[in-house]
Amino acid sequence: MKKNKTIVLLSGGIDSATTLFLAKKQSLTVNALVFDYGQKHKKEIRFAKQIAKIAKVKYKIVRVRMPWSRSSLTDKAKKVPENFSDKIPSTYVPGRNIIFLSYAVSFAESIKADSIFIGAHTQDYSGYPDCRKVFLENFNQAINLGIAGKAIKFRYPLINKNKKEIIQLGLKLGVPFEYTWSCYNGRKQPCLKCESCRFRVNAFKQLGLKDPLLKNKK
Repeated sequence: MKKNKTIVLLSGGIDSATTLFLAKKQSLTVNALVFDYGQKHKKEIRFAKQIAKIAKVKYKIVRVRMPWSRSSLTDKAKKVPENFSDKIPSTYVPGRNIIFLSYAVSFAESIKADSIFIGAHTQDYSGYPDCRKVFLENFNQAINLGIAGKAIKFRYPLINKNKKEIIQLGLKLGVPFEYTWSCYNGRKQPCLKCESCRFRVNAFKQLGLKDPLLKNKK
């Protein structure tokens, strides 16, 4: 029986890796899109490629540039923040998911895929407006008004989960978390200070586990 095709946005982190394995479990033919958008380090791209190879799915690297972005993820003059904030953090990249999903829509329509998976979830709501369910629902409606082929469905299975719940799901799916990278800094080891690191480490602790990236650290 012919499998339905889908696109998965893959960043190399816990959320997108879990989403990738979830899509695979649903017996879909998965095509991963990995984005090089001018981020200050390419470590997450290397991890994304590794995850795709482990999952045995095809992937494409898409290179885009946003020279106007003043995000601390892309601007070398800006330091990644180490404190939590109720405001939109400096790690927000303006319109990033809008751009990524637009590329994914073009790819999906070209290969006749009927869905696109994105690992957006609840802990990103306050910081990243383009991770909200209301945005994803409305953007999905908009793109289907502007394509010539069949309707494409955005799928965001982690949307109501926190990091602990995502890791629990990933463990059940067999996600090799030792090959995922979450740190906003591209050093040899996770910095353990940025917001992304702390969300990740705390989630593993809540499960009574040690982050596999830190297994050699005391």
